[in-house]
Amino acid sequence: MTEEIVKTALSKVMYPGFTKDIVTFGFVKDINIDGTAVSFTVDITSNAPEVAEEIKAKSTEALKSAGATAVNCHIQSPMIPKESSSQGKNIAPQVKNFLMVSSGKGGVGKSTSSVNIAIALAQQGLKVGLLDADIYGPNIPRMMGLNGVKPEVTGNKVMPLKAYGIEMMSMGALMDEGQALIWRGSMIMKAIEQFLRDILWSELDILVIDMPPGTGDAQLTLAQSVPVTAGITVTTPQSVSLDDSRRSLSMFKKLDIPVAGIIENMSGFIAPDTGVEYDIFGKGTSQPMADEFDTEIIAEVPIEPGIRTGGDEGKPIVFANPTSESAKRFSAAAASIWATIEEINANGGVDNKGVQPTTPPGVSACSTGAAPAAAAPAPKSEGESCGTGCGCH
Repeated sequence: MTEEIVKTALSKVMYPGFTKDIVTFGFVKDINIDGTAVSFTVDITSNAPEVAEEIKAKSTEALKSAGATAVNCHIQSPMIPKESSSQGKNIAPQVKNFLMVSSGKGGVGKSTSSVNIAIALAQQGLKVGLLDADIYGPNIPRMMGLNGVKPEVTGNKVMPLKAYGIEMMSMGALMDEGQALIWRGSMIMKAIEQFLRDILWSELDILVIDMPPGTGDAQLTLAQSVPVTAGITVTTPQSVSLDDSRRSLSMFKKLDIPVAGIIENMSGFIAPDTGVEYDIFGKGTSQPMADEFDTEIIAEVPIEPGIRTGGDEGKPIVFANPTSESAKRFSAAAASIWATIEEINANGGVDNKGVQPTTPPGVSACSTGAAPAAAAPAPKSEGESCGTGCGCH
């Protein structure tokens, strides 16, 4: 037996639920060969016993077919996630943690980041959901290879779609392709609540929520509906993007949402022919903003052709090309986000009681509709309420 024979045999063992094998995923570690006796470790991303048993049985069978007389397959599973300790209003109690992915403006790669972060979290062994709350630009079904797929309706509830080991729901899965939504803020607010309450999400460790650009009704409604465990903002290196990203980070502060970091997209360009990285749009320019808000840049994701083609073809780069530089950076960002969430929960979690509305039903808080124009409250200093009863401070 040789290591090459072992890897060739194990490359026939598919990871349960996926179309890639355990060798391609890089899960096979510590191969030891003594004559025809083989021992190795498979570092899997799930703590489900049935996954471990299937991999162990199929690996043993594959190696014995290749000539091994004794096989010792050690399965290494991730730690079972800790329960969330968050408090306050939660209309989706089966979800332990919520991650808000925000950006001050569109076109910065927020949806791409949401998809790849969600898949990377699932590859770490977590039960993950992905909610495309970008009502006006629901691109995630295409990015997940689910474009045109309609969800199953059970009673008055909707089953989430599934792909790449995660659950997903989007307005794009509920409406005809190309249809325009011309909705007022109150309709957006209702849609966000229904996405949380009327979708049959499983018992999830984390729900990644891709928000619309900006800091409006959707963000406020989400924060008031569930205790958002953490938020990340997605930006590009240009000043016009950074200006808007500051507003996004300021929003997190006002809504009592801990910041898990900043993703700087289009941070350099990797030439596909040489692999050389060029800073055509700048790189690392988000650092002063990170310092200003006492957070960190958790990923500098370069422009790479595989990201675009993967998004267009429904093959996210973290899954389709896990050894690429962009995939590695998204995976590192996901690990950082989860470490922050575990720390938040260990320190008592989050509480959204302070952002609950005090305005009458149907009135959008933080808007002039909460008070007559003639009696509009004077601008407040940092840390004070805006005076409209939304609960922000």
